[in-house]
Amino acid sequence: MQDKIADLQRRRAAAELGGGADRLDRQRKAGRLSARERIGALVDPDSFDETGLFAAHRGTLFGMADKTLPADGVVTGAAAVGGRLIHLASQDFTVAGGSAGEVHCGKVADIMHMALKTGSPFVFINDSGGARVQEGIDALSGYGKVFHANVLLSGVVPQISLICGPCAGGAAYSPALTDFIIQTRQAQLFITGPQVIKQVTGETVTAEQLGGPDAHMRHSGVIHFIAEDDRHAVLLCQKLLSFLPGNNLEDPPQIEGDRRVEPNPALEALVPAEARQGYDVRTVIAGIVDFGDFLEVQAGHAQNIVIGFARVSGGTIGIVANQPLVQAGVIDIDASDKAARFIRFCNAFNIPLVTFVDVPGFLPGLAQEYGGIIRHGAKLLFAYSSATVPKITVILRKAYGGAYVAMCSKDLGADRVFAWPTAEIAVMGAEGAAEIVFHKEIDEAEDPDERRRALIHEYRETFSNPYVAAERRLVDAVIEPAQTRRHVAQALEYLRTKREPRPHKKHGLMPL
Repeated sequence: MQDKIADLQRRRAAAELGGGADRLDRQRKAGRLSARERIGALVDPDSFDETGLFAAHRGTLFGMADKTLPADGVVTGAAAVGGRLIHLASQDFTVAGGSAGEVHCGKVADIMHMALKTGSPFVFINDSGGARVQEGIDALSGYGKVFHANVLLSGVVPQISLICGPCAGGAAYSPALTDFIIQTRQAQLFITGPQVIKQVTGETVTAEQLGGPDAHMRHSGVIHFIAEDDRHAVLLCQKLLSFLPGNNLEDPPQIEGDRRVEPNPALEALVPAEARQGYDVRTVIAGIVDFGDFLEVQAGHAQNIVIGFARVSGGTIGIVANQPLVQAGVIDIDASDKAARFIRFCNAFNIPLVTFVDVPGFLPGLAQEYGGIIRHGAKLLFAYSSATVPKITVILRKAYGGAYVAMCSKDLGADRVFAWPTAEIAVMGAEGAAEIVFHKEIDEAEDPDERRRALIHEYRETFSNPYVAAERRLVDAVIEPAQTRRHVAQALEYLRTKREPRPHKKHGLMPL
């Protein structure tokens, strides 16, 4: 028996060494952790239970018959993060470049199915050169199994992808099917590489321009967080998991949190009375949530809208807010997509939504119309209307036109709508409305400028305030800014047991 145990220990040590000491050294010199070091940094000490350590490929062509690939290039198993169960896979670049073949993908798909069976989040750490070309169609079939599992898990358990190295070709679509993507500055994520693009289109681009984190955050909107390195990526993943339930049948974690709801007078000075003056809505958010702690999602993409997670009285909430500091907070194509997807995620995982409104409208222009602002804006309407979680809306200042409706108005199912006294709820701003409604009267006046100013003031006093909406029961209460946290916390508590039945159907048809 001792000989057998010694043999097991030898085999295990060899497998756990991955591609060998030399390749591990090269990985570390490149500023990247190994596959197992990433797992060790992510999970609670001594909690990792590995599966498939001795998995072996079945390839026989192109020299594969004699190749031993430890764990077949991917480490899989279950562990705890903050005392809560997760399942995970971590690709090992030191083993055949982390290339994905039949067994490699089979291991990933199997551990994903275990996440589904146990109702636990799935974390996939990507660091791979792509499909294992020596295995041909078997590698492609393996990818298909992973993609299919991604879709089965979608909306049932949270899925988080960490891009810590290359992730190219078909491999990029698995992260794209997950809920959140964290990409390090050392990583590249793209479908076709610079060489192929050069051959096909003649364009010369660098890997960073094509698939670096800044490109995907600023332009494509594919990723959700940028990490400086592997350890930062792990910390972001841990914090993100702390806000999320294990699955769609659980409520989000409830921690001790901040139970205080004392007035915050600082809020009264944050929003300028002048409608054209910008301010950072994140300062408003920080003044309302527990300890000012707000995990912003996609901070560098579509910055005219802000999304992210926070807590109120210890309970997780999802926040959507117009950002007057960027393009006056208008809603455009990217902002619609960004917010709609986040709303859908929160609804799937029982996370209440709190919306802060200061919006002058949808962005006008030929590029937006040709780009499909009607279709994309409809995604936002669809997402809010279909959400059945508690929905609380706070109107801070401007709420104009269709954008007012789109930002979770009462008519889209908001359970509570609060308005600050500075709120202006109208079809459009008073200046534009006066020009349309009173254009003849202005034109015929002895002093058109003076008459215009008087009529703008009259329109604003009549319609551009929260009290008309409150009279129509489209605003539940006009509140003092300092009391916002108390009202939101109280509404969340009262709505905790909310149930909202909907017509039976397979699924709605979102305007994708």
